[in-house]
Amino acid sequence: MYRVLVGVLAAIFSSAANAEVVHVHTGTLLAIPGTEPANEQTVIVEDGAILAVVDGYRTQGADRVIDLKDRFVMPGLMDMHVHLQSELGPQRFAQALQFTDADFAFQGAYYARKTLMAGFTTVRNVGARRRDGMYALRDAVERGWVDGPRIVAAGGVAVTGGHADTSGVSAQLLDFYADRSRTVCDGPFDCRRATRQAIKYGADLIKITSTGGVMSDTNTGTEQQMTDEELREVVQTAHSLGRKVAAHAHGANGINAALRAGVDSIEHGTYTNDESVRLFVETGAYLVPTLVAGEAVVDIATNNDFLSPEVREKALRVGRVMKENLGRAIRGGVKIAFGTDNGVSPHGRNAREAELMFEAGMAPADILVSATISAADLIDRDDLGTLESGHRADLIATTTSPLEDIRALYDVVFVMKDGVVYKETR
Repeated sequence: MYRVLVGVLAAIFSSAANAEVVHVHTGTLLAIPGTEPANEQTVIVEDGAILAVVDGYRTQGADRVIDLKDRFVMPGLMDMHVHLQSELGPQRFAQALQFTDADFAFQGAYYARKTLMAGFTTVRNVGARRRDGMYALRDAVERGWVDGPRIVAAGGVAVTGGHADTSGVSAQLLDFYADRSRTVCDGPFDCRRATRQAIKYGADLIKITSTGGVMSDTNTGTEQQMTDEELREVVQTAHSLGRKVAAHAHGANGINAALRAGVDSIEHGTYTNDESVRLFVETGAYLVPTLVAGEAVVDIATNNDFLSPEVREKALRVGRVMKENLGRAIRGGVKIAFGTDNGVSPHGRNAREAELMFEAGMAPADILVSATISAADLIDRDDLGTLESGHRADLIATTTSPLEDIRALYDVVFVMKDGVVYKETR
C-alpha cells in the first residue's frame, strides 16, 4: 500500500514538473484592462496559469512558442448573462415539448462552444430550461469533457405567476410544470425554502425575478412582482449560504426594491431612474445591461409573427428604451458588468453588446474593463480578468485594437483558456 501511494505521488509531481511551458509573443498586449497596452511582450504560461509577463520576445526555456506578434492580445472576455440551453426562435415552444433533457444538454454544449470561439472564456448562465443539465454542462466543461467557457450557473427563484414561472401553455401543462417546480415560491418563508433548495441542488448563485419579463407569455407587465419581504428573504438566505444574487428587473420600482434588498447585480435595468442610480452607487451593485437582447426582441417582434400579442407589445416597448437608460447609468457612475442575454439574442455574437454599449456612451476601454475586471469581481474570481502572474491563462487575440474600434471584438482569431488553445486562425 505504501509503495502504491509513493508511486501515485511521484507520478503527480512528475507530471507537474514536466508541464509544458508556453511562451506567447504578443504584438500589443493589454494585460490589465483600463491601463495602457504595451508592445512586444511575452506571456509565459505553464500548467494553465500565467507564470510571468516580460518585455521582449523570450524563447529560452519554452517548450512551445505561439506567435501573436501581429495581434492585439488581452484577457479572455466574460459574459455575465447567458442562457446556453436555448435560442429564441419560432421553434421555442415545440422544443420545450419535443426535446428531452439530453437534447437540451447537447444543445447547451453546442452553444457553449460557439461562445468560447467568440472569445468569451467565462460566463454566468442565469437561467436554464433544464437545471440539472446546466449543472452537468458546467461540470463537464470543468472536467475537460466539453469545449466551452467556464460556467457559473444560477439557480432560479421566482414567485407564482411571475417571470420565470411557466406561462403560455395549457392549464394541464401549467399544473404539470407546477408539480415539478421546487423553486417557485409565495411569501418570504417559502422563498427562503426555495433559495435553499436551489443551492442544495448545485446553484453557484441565485437568480431572482424582481419584475415581470418580456418573454413571459402573459400580460402582467414589467413592474415589480416579488414583494420587498420576499426579496429580502432570498438575499439574506443566499448570502448566508455564500451565494450572490442576480435580480432580473425592468421596471424602476422592482429595480429599486431589489437594490434595497441587497442584490449583487441587476440584470437588464431597463427603466433605471435617478433613485436607481443613487442606490446602485450606494450599494455597489453591478448593472448587467443586456442591450443586444433588447435589440433582438424588437427585431423579432417587427419582422416575425411567432410571438404572442402580449410578448410582442412588451418587446417593442422595453427593447426600444434599454440603450437610452444605460446612458443614464453610465453618467451616474454605476458599475457595469458585461452581459448579453444570449439565448434571447443569438449565441456567438456577444461582441454586438460591446458595440451597443459604445453607442450608449461607454468608452471602449471601459467596455473592456466591464467584460474582464468588473465581471471577475462580480463572480468573486480574483484569478481572472487580467494577465498577471498567478492568474488563469485565459487570453484572446484580435487582428486590430478594440481600443481604437470596439468592433474588433467581432474578429477574435485566437482563444486560450486555462492554457489550452481552442482557436488559432492565421
